[in-house]
Amino acid sequence: MIPPGSSLGNGDGMPRRTFVKGVSAVGVGLALGVTSLAAVTENKRRRYAIVGVGSRSQMYQSAIETTHKEHAELVAICDTNAGRLEVSRALARRHGAAEPKAYAAADFERMIAETKPEFVIVTTVDGTHHEYLIRAMELGCDTITEKPMTTTSAKCQAIIDARKRTGKNCRVLFNYRYSPPRTQVKDILMSGEIGDVLSVDFQWLLNTSHGADYFRRWHSHKENSGGLMVHKATHHFDLVNWWLGAVPQAVTAMGKREFYTPAMAKRLGLESHHERCLTCPEKKKCGFYLDMAAQPKMKQLYLDQEKHDGYLRDRCVFRPDIDIEDTMNVAVRYDNGATLSYSLNAFNAWEGYQIAFNGTKGRLEHSIVEKIYVNGTDSVQGGITEGGVTTRVIPLRGAPREVEPWTGTGSHGGGDKIMLDDMFLPKPPEDKYQRAADERAGAASILIGIAANQCFEKGTPVNIADLVKNLARPDYAPMPSRTGPLPMPQA
Repeated sequence: MIPPGSSLGNGDGMPRRTFVKGVSAVGVGLALGVTSLAAVTENKRRRYAIVGVGSRSQMYQSAIETTHKEHAELVAICDTNAGRLEVSRALARRHGAAEPKAYAAADFERMIAETKPEFVIVTTVDGTHHEYLIRAMELGCDTITEKPMTTTSAKCQAIIDARKRTGKNCRVLFNYRYSPPRTQVKDILMSGEIGDVLSVDFQWLLNTSHGADYFRRWHSHKENSGGLMVHKATHHFDLVNWWLGAVPQAVTAMGKREFYTPAMAKRLGLESHHERCLTCPEKKKCGFYLDMAAQPKMKQLYLDQEKHDGYLRDRCVFRPDIDIEDTMNVAVRYDNGATLSYSLNAFNAWEGYQIAFNGTKGRLEHSIVEKIYVNGTDSVQGGITEGGVTTRVIPLRGAPREVEPWTGTGSHGGGDKIMLDDMFLPKPPEDKYQRAADERAGAASILIGIAANQCFEKGTPVNIADLVKNLARPDYAPMPSRTGPLPMPQA
């Protein structure tokens, strides 16, 4: 079943970067002035550039060059890896589209000056998002970024300040909001069927295929990803913020890495950890062995491109230099009084989540089981297993109501397709759920994870207001009153 009102969504781009400022902000700003804006206006198709052309970028490139080619065009691409730039240009040829101009990371500003994009889509390593977002806004472009918006409070503050200073837009892509069964949860909460939500219990599980993959890649260092509390959990914290229509105030958390360790490698029967899967002497007996050569897309994007930047996509998940957690527990207090109890586990027996909303009129229980997925392969990211969605509403007294789930097709439970329409259509349908997000929502989600990371280090609670200044409240759809009269539960 398709939800009413719907129309019909990180890769591993730029693992290392050198952001070289070729000209001053003032000089380029003048060069791009009125003349370039007029030229953009005369072009019926919106002009896009993509920075970071790893696996995740291909979804946006494909949407621009196929489904939305009548009103969008990809004019430029930028990356640290020359090989992946050529892969992206080859993809354009397969789409029958004009090849975008390719630029090295150091030539980002020259790319803006020469190709004059209206929008810059950022799909680089998480820890570099802020540099491209801020500079693009300073150069007159609206920006669109993959989640998470960035990885630290200082970088978050810089984006907030740049958005205010330049007046340009910063959109943060949360495809889970657009997934039909998750939109349905929002619809039920908005209806007031369970009253106003007082507490939320949320468990997210990553299996040893998808979960392990974060420990192979650049994500395994907090400097790059902010850890799973930021890179992965930003999805989940944003969902709760959006579902509740509330803003987080305080965070308490504990985290540890206990599974993806050298000691666990030995407990699992290996002699030791090793550098990478490709050269591993124990690959035949390791259940975490990743054969990139056997995955055509992964081979093309990463194995064949190692010669350009030395980035290894298949590092050992048990290496000692990993500094992200695999087991995390978080408690959050919201500005409307609601509380969240959240856990994330990266080595579980199945993939997906269970969540329960405890309200003044009842309880909403919702769970999704996701398919096995490894980034950079042909598997479907965030795909839902057959019959994997369960939702029910339980009144304070009375029989539970089983809810027929809204459904969608494709990645992230059908969310990517709807999100892409919302992004690229000149006039997307009005959305009563207000699923589009900007830097305010982007900040609200990552700041929970950033606060959690601080809790892991210091062992003390963190107030969100102490992390950034001048953060405005995101726009949320109306939610039930938290002060009005309630029906007395009847026997």
